[in-house]
Amino acid sequence: MSTHDLYTIPAELSTWNVEMAGASRFTWEYDDGRDRMLALYQKGKDKQWDSTKRIDWDLDVDPYDVLGVPDTTIAIYDTPLWHRMDEQTRKEVRRHGAAWQFSQFLHGEQGAMICSARIVESVPDLDSKFYAATQTMDEARHAETYARFLQEKVGLAYPINEHLKALLESTLSDSRWDMPYLGMQVLIEGLALAAFGVMRDITTKPLPKQILAYVMQDEARHVAFGRMALRDYYANLSEAERREREDFVIEGCYLMRDRLRGRETWENLGLSRAEVDEAMEATDRSEYLRLFRSLLFSRIVPCVKDIGLWSPRLQEAYAEMGVLEMAGQSLEALMKQDEEIADRIDAARFAEEEAERAAEVAETIALGGSS
Repeated sequence: MSTHDLYTIPAELSTWNVEMAGASRFTWEYDDGRDRMLALYQKGKDKQWDSTKRIDWDLDVDPYDVLGVPDTTIAIYDTPLWHRMDEQTRKEVRRHGAAWQFSQFLHGEQGAMICSARIVESVPDLDSKFYAATQTMDEARHAETYARFLQEKVGLAYPINEHLKALLESTLSDSRWDMPYLGMQVLIEGLALAAFGVMRDITTKPLPKQILAYVMQDEARHVAFGRMALRDYYANLSEAERREREDFVIEGCYLMRDRLRGRETWENLGLSRAEVDEAMEATDRSEYLRLFRSLLFSRIVPCVKDIGLWSPRLQEAYAEMGVLEMAGQSLEALMKQDEEIADRIDAARFAEEEAERAAEVAETIALGGSS
């Protein structure tokens, strides 16, 4: 089935053309490069995996209960609008919400694939080109994985959200080589990583937990890559150049915050215009979504601070968003946790498979002895 057949809203075109600016940079310096970057490159090579083999695609998923989380996580839960809905409409609310979220993950991963390929092309350092090449493969795998999940398990998809699309366009159309790092590695990847983490930790369903944990294991390296490259470069920026980057970060963070409102999901549930407005008001008031939005900046804010973009003006913008306190988060601790959770899931699956094989062998021996 074509993905276009799954879209709730007709996608504008089968392709979206973004005019890119800037130079493709070759380097004739083939020395070893920076030790930290080369170590990350080696890890990127070592940690490649095949989604068709590592993920257990035989696991069932209820499209009306994709994550297995309580209805209290739905923005309109326990509102008059929720109580007016019959159970079938509520099931559609759950399905459309999950389809929208995973669709944005999918589109974001394709954007990350294109941005990392752009970094290979434009970054001046060979060690960065090497690592970005491994990331391009990672992002292709992630897009493949989310596309399969939507097609085979959810059966519904949404086109790219306008706010995510705007940030991708700004990131890719800028001629400066560092902007794909800043837009993708810091903002889009940082927010996605936090969203994956919240969903990984609350889901009770094994298939989405596997997918989110394994993708996060890769994404943690990608954010580290952006930090390494930009921290060195931004230390030498002029005040005007730093202010331009801060303007981009502020605008991008507002876009990322606003994209979480997901108005298009409510517009495609057969609700009246008044009910859509009612749903959006409930979304803006939702205490769960307020906390969720705050947690989504747990990776972005400390990363922005770490790379040297931390003027009072930027801090004021984060305070207005209610996420300034996230500056104290330890990125190293969060990334270590991401690695360990994926490894534990692998270990548990391996132990379960070994136990099943041992039981089969024992059963076969027992049958042989009784014959």
